[in-house]
Amino acid sequence: MRIAVFNQKGGVGKTTTALNLAAAVSRDDKQSLLVDLDPQCHLSGVFGDAPQDSQKSLFAYYQDLKSLGQLEIEWEGLGGLIPSHQQLIKVDSIFGKGPAILNKLRIGLDALDAEIPGRVTLMDCCPYVGVLSLNALFACDRLIVPISTDYLSLKAAEHMTRTLEILEPVMKRRIERRYVLTRFDRRRKMSQDIRDRLLGLYGMEVCETTIAENVAVAESPSLQRDVFSHNGASSGARDYRALYEELREQGFF
Repeated sequence: MRIAVFNQKGGVGKTTTALNLAAAVSRDDKQSLLVDLDPQCHLSGVFGDAPQDSQKSLFAYYQDLKSLGQLEIEWEGLGGLIPSHQQLIKVDSIFGKGPAILNKLRIGLDALDAEIPGRVTLMDCCPYVGVLSLNALFACDRLIVPISTDYLSLKAAEHMTRTLEILEPVMKRRIERRYVLTRFDRRRKMSQDIRDRLLGLYGMEVCETTIAENVAVAESPSLQRDVFSHNGASSGARDYRALYEELREQGFF
């Protein structure tokens, strides 16, 4: 199973969600693989010892024809990681958006899955529509769209939906998706208002589980940990465990 975590807005919890869902997968005795498709390298930064050399990052897959297997590094307790590098920002200008480049990541993951079958792959996307995020959409089986509880994020979700509608005739399929509310504060009327509006737009595609504002979730990446290993008793860990279980029941994992 391959899952892209994508929204066309930054700061909505894409990296945090990819990281903690991968941790939930691993705690369910399954293998996971994280792919960092963001030139900002936030996910690779959480890993801590991600290579500084672009030739050992995902960029080398695009630029130097290295296989994804050559670039994967072990992330203890989580599974594998294919790290990002700032050089990835060049991919759009170098390769354009032809059919060959749009399917490149899918082809690479097909080869990697043949070597190591049965893993759950989570792709942390950059917050804009370009070659890298399109690669993730063309490669994924499912899509998770994190949305923080503010009006700009709601608008970003609508833009995201329109983008997917434009792509569907090209991909010749509809990607099954779930919208996940993050940074949810039950004390704020706006949080519930955003949830109600989202339900009105997308109905059953909106996850019942919400990810509340939580100190453990916010501080764990700075400690190079997922929320479970940082504070497994926290409400943030409970939220991400509940989200994983909800998505698993719906066939996402």
